[in-house]
Amino acid sequence: MKTELRPFWNRLFNFDWLFGLVLILSICTTRFILTLNANKTANYSLIGMIMIISAIIPFIFLTRYGRQQIGIVKPTRYRWIVYSFIIGVLISTTIFALGYILYSNTYNNWYVYIGQSCSIPPGLSEQDKLVYFLIFAVNGMTFSPIGEELFFRGIVHSSFAKNLGDTKASMVDGSAFALTHLAHFGIVYISGVWEFLFIPSILWVLAMFLTSIIFFQCRRRTGSILGAIICHAGFNLAMIYFIFYHL
Repeated sequence: MKTELRPFWNRLFNFDWLFGLVLILSICTTRFILTLNANKTANYSLIGMIMIISAIIPFIFLTRYGRQQIGIVKPTRYRWIVYSFIIGVLISTTIFALGYILYSNTYNNWYVYIGQSCSIPPGLSEQDKLVYFLIFAVNGMTFSPIGEELFFRGIVHSSFAKNLGDTKASMVDGSAFALTHLAHFGIVYISGVWEFLFIPSILWVLAMFLTSIIFFQCRRRTGSILGAIICHAGFNLAMIYFIFYHL
């Protein structure tokens, strides 16, 4: 009988909603705390470590069959890989436009606050700015898309889907994804003071939830977790572009 979990873990857990909840509480809580601390100290090195851990979790816990079940397979619709990237760019563009229309260049704008983590030196030449942009773009298109999608749309989603089905599971992993991103924007550290931006944070969380749902739809359309990763990569590329060149 094929099982999703490796023999050691299969003695401790079932591959079900409870296993998914344990993953959410352990990884997301740790990430939330580390992100808030990084926003205060401007040291984001541990966030990269969390992304790496998130990416390897499926390989630690799952058998080959389990990894296939969460979407680590070849795409069945390769044209949707391209569509997924374009969709990611369009979502990010829409979120940028909403933030700019409502809040301009203030810290109530999610991309403005998130942009401070880029630590862009002032007065850069266009050539130097391009170099910084490319460095951040490559980083943003690899670490978080791979780590977050293997975790949220991969192992977490599939564990909940075992009991709830894809639609409800997508709402669960989308909620976890969105609330985790409150640490990136919503609970903000500005001029040495913590603040909670109530209305902007509601809009941000809602945007992240809907984005998560679309990421999963890209996984479904491509028949592979790669669809979600590529969509996420397109999203991050557009976000970094707007942070560097339009804020």
